[in-house]
Amino acid sequence: MDRRQAIGLVGAAAVGSQAKAWARPYAALKGGPAPSPRFSAGRVKQSVSRWPYREIPLPDFCNAAAGMGLAGVDLLSAADWDTVRDHGLVCSMGYPADRRDFIPTGFNDRANHALLLRELEQTIPLAAKHGVPNVITMFGNRRGRSDAEAIDNCIAGLNAIKALAEEQRVTVCVELLNSKVDHADYQGDHTAFGVAVMKGVASPRVKLLYDIYHMQIMEGDIIRTIRDNAAFIGHFHTGGVPGRHELDGTQELNWHAIAAAIADTGFTGFMAHEFTPTRDPVTSLRQAVETCTV
Repeated sequence: MDRRQAIGLVGAAAVGSQAKAWARPYAALKGGPAPSPRFSAGRVKQSVSRWPYREIPLPDFCNAAAGMGLAGVDLLSAADWDTVRDHGLVCSMGYPADRRDFIPTGFNDRANHALLLRELEQTIPLAAKHGVPNVITMFGNRRGRSDAEAIDNCIAGLNAIKALAEEQRVTVCVELLNSKVDHADYQGDHTAFGVAVMKGVASPRVKLLYDIYHMQIMEGDIIRTIRDNAAFIGHFHTGGVPGRHELDGTQELNWHAIAAAIADTGFTGFMAHEFTPTRDPVTSLRQAVETCTV
């Protein structure tokens, strides 16, 4: 299940089974204070995307996240921001809208600019008020558009919002996704495309959301790419390849080395875990946090 499917198919059987697995080891946390972390998350601030764990009640999930050293919860709408803060965490990436067409509707099409700018203009000051450091937006589906035209369109649209983002000290993060497996026709499917847009916008408050899972599928060479483009990256997502599952020996990347490379760039943002567990979800998440602690 990917993020787009999770938005439309909450309550699917696979997620329900994860919720049952959650209930066993963490039933005692329900309604209680966040436990003390067993270890520090090290040199990289780690968080976790909400959607793979949507069947776990958010307060319970926050208790467990805080207990394993996570600093935030990713990809939440405004209605959930205070719940996360009440548990000593931060919403590390906020949604400006709840639309089923959120991913294909991006800044690469000027016809979308009025909608996207309106959503961001409403959300950015709210994010600043609630201590949410980042909000997400998309490049959008290609629909026959050339990369050159799309880059120009994205620069124009993001230039229109960067002053507000800079004023409010909230970073607009535009996500790189794969078009090979999960998001057919998505235009922002290579780092070079995203970097060209970032160079055109040239704002400290407009950055790339570099999803390692997606970029491993499209181009690989993850550590070199991160090092070479660190100035343009504001946020990271994890996910094992193949399948977007646990960061373990079934996957083709060395996640500890990737986390170390990110830390070595001086990155101060969040590395958010965004994988769908195949076994006890909280145990899988804790193991990912341990793997990426450097």
